[in-house]
Order: sequence, then structure tokens, then C-alpha cells
Amino acid sequence: MSQAIALLSVYDKTGLLDFAKGLSAAGVRLLGSGGTAKKIRDAGIAIEDVSDITKAPEMLGGRVKTLHPAVHGGILARAIPSDEQDLQSQGIAPISIVVCNLYPFSSTIAQPNCTLPDAVEEIDIGGVTLLRAAAKNHARVSVVSDPADYTEFLAAWTAGQGDVGQNLRSKLALKAFEMTAQYDEAISGYFREQYASAELSKEKLAGPVQRIALRYGANPHQKPAQAFVSEGALPFKVLCGSPGYINLLDALNSYALVKELQEALNLPAAASFKHVSPAGAAVGIALDETEKKVYGVEDLKEPLTPLACAYARARGADRMSSFGDFIGLSAPCDLATAKIISREVSDGIIAPGYTPEALEVLSKKKGGKYCVLEIDPTYTPPAVETKQVYGVHLRQRRNDSKIDANLFTNLVTENKALPTEALTDLILATLALKYTQSNSVAYSKHGAIIGLGAGQQSRIHCTRLAGGKADIWWLRHHPRVLSLPFKKGVKRAEKANAIDTFVGGEVLEGGEKAQWEGLFDGAIEPLSSAEKAEWAAKLEGVACSSDAFFPFPDNVHRARKSGVRYLAAPNGSVMDAECIAAANEHGMVFAHTTLRLFHH
Repeated sequence: MSQAIALLSVYDKTGLLDFAKGLSAAGVRLLGSGGTAKKIRDAGIAIEDVSDITKAPEMLGGRVKTLHPAVHGGILARAIPSDEQDLQSQGIAPISIVVCNLYPFSSTIAQPNCTLPDAVEEIDIGGVTLLRAAAKNHARVSVVSDPADYTEFLAAWTAGQGDVGQNLRSKLALKAFEMTAQYDEAISGYFREQYASAELSKEKLAGPVQRIALRYGANPHQKPAQAFVSEGALPFKVLCGSPGYINLLDALNSYALVKELQEALNLPAAASFKHVSPAGAAVGIALDETEKKVYGVEDLKEPLTPLACAYARARGADRMSSFGDFIGLSAPCDLATAKIISREVSDGIIAPGYTPEALEVLSKKKGGKYCVLEIDPTYTPPAVETKQVYGVHLRQRRNDSKIDANLFTNLVTENKALPTEALTDLILATLALKYTQSNSVAYSKHGAIIGLGAGQQSRIHCTRLAGGKADIWWLRHHPRVLSLPFKKGVKRAEKANAIDTFVGGEVLEGGEKAQWEGLFDGAIEPLSSAEKAEWAAKLEGVACSSDAFFPFPDNVHRARKSGVRYLAAPNGSVMDAECIAAANEHGMVFAHTTLRLFHH
């Protein structure tokens, strides 16, 4: 049996001498490059230079040392006759152990005075090649990339008399692959910052923009922050303003939702997003005269297009929560929609295009700082998505489930009458849940979300929260609400707050009461409990969907209190039969979807 050979080429020399001494004592022949060989030799440990086997000196100031067939042939050769014959014919000895770590690129670029030439010099070429070659051939070769593994490796080598076993070789290979992947990501991230969105003489250095810098992350102290793609160009362009981290979370989630809504229902769709959940979502069903008043668009002179109707409904689902929203549109923004947006307080918009007139209106909002994003409607995200939490990477297949009429065919109640309008509302509510922080329950009617409970730990709390919002939405249709005598000049946001206080029955005192009363011409009598109850009884035909099964029938009973006639939820609860019985008690239609839609 030929003597095992170890090639050592490390930047981080922690534990190197003890490890080299241990390998030598175990009868391993040592080869080293540059400073690694010198340090080991100076310690009195026998080691040969890589140049002794390559017959070529180190060159280009040390940039080329190990890049040679005598090295990589010895590493990549498999234990098969043809490879062994190639080695023999070329006089190359097989290498069994590769000990390598890399130049400190990340720590170099972290220095405040780091220059581009400084960064370039810390890009390791030979080391990455050694690691990748050895890891690729880990069926035969051991690759040790972390000094923390030296002790374990030596113990296994000694115990196995020169064979550490496939399990350890596999573990070490994975660690090497991870090291090179992280190294490449650090390099690409640095040059993405330097080039991918930089300008030099007004010409972009790397073609399409792959990265944009953000003002900060989720909070002002979380800097730096950026948005980027590793392949191709970003799927959106910034036409106006400057998006933030949370803006992009809302923008991309909202567009994904409205794109699916339009595909599923063949109607333009709009969403109003806040903190990565929809405050409202709707499709372009025409508004009647009462709805125009409820949604505050009765005074617009511009004819309402289907897209404008969709946004009016989405914004009007929960005007309190939609304050400062990010808007997603499934179709190019037209002038009518832009005029509605121009009157509301919002952070930005994402759409697959803008008419010139609409863009002119939006570009003037917030003194020209309003965030306007144009997304490529042909963009398809990768099938696998990754996120990082507390330093741990989580990876999963993207939620590509299709939500259409076929999902609601398993009607488990005695009442199986599901009209087209109700089916549209169930599709809308269920698609909204797909992009809502879980747990979540959504109520919908007439092509719009009217109540959404998101991010609750208890299902009944979701149902109550969404139902409460639906109740307020319906009370805003009350004739006394529509005829509230606001003074001239009262702002839209102030009206929304005042109406919410009026229908909610909140008791005001002192200065707060005086301020509220000051918004109106004349005294305002609150809605009585009897008036509210009488009006609430008129709400009917609401659809309700849940992102997971109803664990108890209390959810069904609560939904019915807000006019729900049509239910959708996955099955799988031990209480499914009781929930179905509750639905039958109220004459409801209940569809079991078999599709859970958690979103985090």
C-alpha cells in the first residue's frame, strides 16, 4: 500500500502545527504551499513543497501555486482502473487528504478603509479549487476545511489505520461545499454592491440592475440593507421614490396575490397591504351608488374603471388598517385608479405598468417621493425559496398551489347551493389567506375582502377579529353613517377615523369628545344598540375562508353572526363532524378544501 499524501494550503493557521505533527507521526507524507510549508518546516516537521511535484515554481506573486495537473489529477482521480492508469502514465501520485481554508475576503471588505484592489487581492482561487475538487471526490479524498475538525480527523485516521470512513468524509465534504458557497456569496454580494447598480459615466457596469440599496432594513438601525437577485435582473423597476425593506415585502406579496386573483377570476384585482398582510383585496366588480359613498369615491368626476373599482373596494375594506398602505395592482394603473390613490395616504404602489397620465399623477404624490414600482408581469420566481432566521437558513418549495373553482367541489353540508357570486368570494377569500400571516380567516362579499383576521394564535380569535371588521364594514353602509354632516375641509383620514368611532360606539370624553364633535355640523346622536342589531341582521350572503381547519364549532357560530352563508376550510380536525353540524344548523354551505395555506 502506497504512502498516503496530504496537501496542506491554509490561510488560517490555527492548530496547524499540531495537526501536521499528528499526520506526520501517522506516516502521512506532507505537501505544502507557500507560507504553510514554511511554517511547518520551521517547526522541524518534514514537508515537501508543492513545486517539488509540479516541477513549476510559484508565480505571479503567489497567485499560482497549486493550479496544476500534478495536484488536481492527484485529488480528482477515482479508484477506478482508467484513472489509476492515467496517474501512472503521468507519474502523478494520488492525494488522500486536502487541508485548506481561504483568504479572509469577508473580514477584509468589512474594514472601513477597504478599497476595491484590496478586495480583489483577497479573492482565493487556488484554495476554492482545492476544496471543490477534494469535496467532489470525497468518495476517496478527505477534505479538511475547518481547524475545529483537526482533532476528530486525526483520531478517526488513527483508529481507522488510514481510513476515516465514508460518513466523516461526507460530513467534511459538505462543510467544504458550504464554505465555498458562502465565500462565493460574499464575493458576489460585494461586487453586486460595487457594480450591479452603480453608475460610471452614466453607464451601468453590469447590464440590467441586479441590486438596489435600501435606506435601511425593517428598522432604521438595521443597516446596510439591499434587495437583489442572483440571476438576471430585478423583476421590478423603480420609477419614482425609494422603496424600503418593508415596502418591498408588501409590494412583492401584494403583487403575487393580485396576479393570482386576476388569473383565477379573469378580473382586474387590487390589494391594500400593511405589514406583509392584506388590509383589503378585491376584484373589479362595478360599484353601485351606495358603495361609491361607502368607499368615498362618489365625488370623482373620472369614470370608474374596473381596476379603479377594485382598488376602491380593497382600500375600503378596512380604512383604518389601510392608512399608509402599499398598493398592488394586477393590471397597468390607469388615470381613474391613480386619482383615487392620489387622495389617500399610502406609501407606494406596484403594478405591471402605468399610463402616462397615471404616472404623472402618482409622481407628484409626496412631493415626488411616492414609491412607484413597475414589475415585469412575465416574471416567475424560482420554485424553491429560502429565508434566514437567527442565522439558520430555512428552505422550502414555494407555495405554488392553484386556487380555483375546483378547490370548492367537496360540499359537506346538507345545503349545497353555491352560486357563482359566492364561489367568486370564496376564491377571493382563500387566495387572500395564501398571502396573509397565519393563523388567518377572511370574510368576503361582492368581490371584496370585508374582514380579515391575521396573525392570531387562536383560530377563534381570527374569526372574531375578521368578523368584527366585517361588522364595521357593514355598519358603514348604514344610511345614518352615509349622511353624517362633516364640515367642509375635514380630511379623508379624519372622516375614516370619525366613522370608525361612530359605528364602533366608543365612548369619548373631555377634549377627545370635543375634537370629535368639532368635525360635524350640528349634534350627532350615536347609533343605538337596537339600530345596530337591526342593521346587522340585514347582512347576508357573506363568504368565509380559513387557512387551516376549524378546531371547534364556535368558529362556525361566530361566522354566522356576521352574515356568513358560505364557508371554506381544510378538513382534518377531530371536530370536523361538529363543525359540519353547526353549519347545517344555520343552513350554511361548507366546502372542505383539503388545502392548508399557512404563510409566514
